[in-house]
Amino acid sequence: MDNVKNDRYYLGKIVDDLKFVIDHTEGKTREEIENDEVLIDSILFRIIQISENNGKLTDLFKADHQDVPWLAIKGMRNRIVHDYGVMDFSIIYDTVVHGIPETYEKLIDLL
Repeated sequence: MDNVKNDRYYLGKIVDDLKFVIDHTEGKTREEIENDEVLIDSILFRIIQISENNGKLTDLFKADHQDVPWLAIKGMRNRIVHDYGVMDFSIIYDTVVHGIPETYEKLIDLL
């Protein structure tokens, strides 16, 4: 059993979480997402997990892939964690519709 936790491992976790959000929001309207508490909680949890795993990637890996918005990922996590309950849904929705699919496309080929 391979328990090596390196950049590839954490990248895989990030890609899995990005894919989860894409799969569970694809084809849904803003209203459908916004009115589904369980889905919102799942999205927020996955974004937090993405950021946590982002923080475990090496600086060298991030430097080699500067087209990925590493700081924005961390910033989104901080907004969710520290502003929970007053989070502007338009920011979350924009992240779901644009940020997550764009980041997924950048990272999927790195696995």
